[in-house]
Amino acid sequence: MTPQNSRQEKGKEIALKSDLIRVSDYHYHVHSQTTKRDYDVTKVGTNWICNCPDHIFRHVCCKHIHAVEFSQKLREEVREKNKIIIQSVTINSCLFCKSKQIKKYGIRHNKNYDIQRFTCSDCHRTFSVNIGFEKMKHNPKGITTAMQLYFSGESLRNVSKSLQLLGMNVTHQTVYNWIKKYTELMGKYLEKITPQVGDAWRADEIFVKIRGDLKYVFALMDDETRYLIAHEVADRKEGHDASRLFQKGKQVTGIKPKVLITDGLQSYKEAYQKEFWSVKRSDRTLHIRHIRLQGDMNNNKMERLNGEIRDREKTMRGIKKMDTPLLKGYEIFEPWA
Repeated sequence: MTPQNSRQEKGKEIALKSDLIRVSDYHYHVHSQTTKRDYDVTKVGTNWICNCPDHIFRHVCCKHIHAVEFSQKLREEVREKNKIIIQSVTINSCLFCKSKQIKKYGIRHNKNYDIQRFTCSDCHRTFSVNIGFEKMKHNPKGITTAMQLYFSGESLRNVSKSLQLLGMNVTHQTVYNWIKKYTELMGKYLEKITPQVGDAWRADEIFVKIRGDLKYVFALMDDETRYLIAHEVADRKEGHDASRLFQKGKQVTGIKPKVLITDGLQSYKEAYQKEFWSVKRSDRTLHIRHIRLQGDMNNNKMERLNGEIRDREKTMRGIKKMDTPLLKGYEIFEPWA
């Protein structure tokens, strides 16, 4: 076996033993097989570099870099295997008697769109399927377009005006009712599933005005998928007990992260000690507090979410109530932005 093949095999062994911690897409901590220290493997441009002696002095692709590359390959394979594909709705049985003897039975005409009707040869009943939009007189595409526009930063009135281009004359109050209804429906759906998140989470806070009072929104986000795991509204920044945010994160996902990235707020440090710190090194979450504006330790993903909430707050001229569907809506919208 050549030295290079030997390094590849050792790197594969490290990855399979999970002897590495993913800090970000461009930074990994890889545990040494011969000492108690960790090596930093970081990506510069298109190349990986490591601060181990093998890479620094021999200028070779060391086993730690091979471990990172193999780990990324495994992650991609798992991601493709678990990818959720939303299939189109196929009507093959009666909604009432479950008979397969159904056939098309004309079109149901609404004011703004048409929907296929069916008839059952066994129970002789007719039905139509309009999943998620039953009893809604407006075009489902228009409703989803309205939500997309709203969470992209448009005001309710601007969304209403934009829908006129689709031939839909609705008021801004109707748009708000749609947002509230479908945000609640999606929220109930999300409560029934366990989100598949990565092993690095980010936490940050942003101040907002709710009914004119200054409040702080504490948010917990998955680094890989940008899924907003949890959020809570607090009266103050300093001295706030952020452990409840981390508790909710563990309840929602069923796991705890290997890496937690925050700013230097003392509340995060105290909450980390309560919820994520462990005497056993293998169970301990790595807490990165001293983040920078640039480089692999930046918090740009969280800052982007904060910026979107800030833009929305300006458009709304302040948030009007504590139970606004806005924050819950961003849990749904943000991963697809």
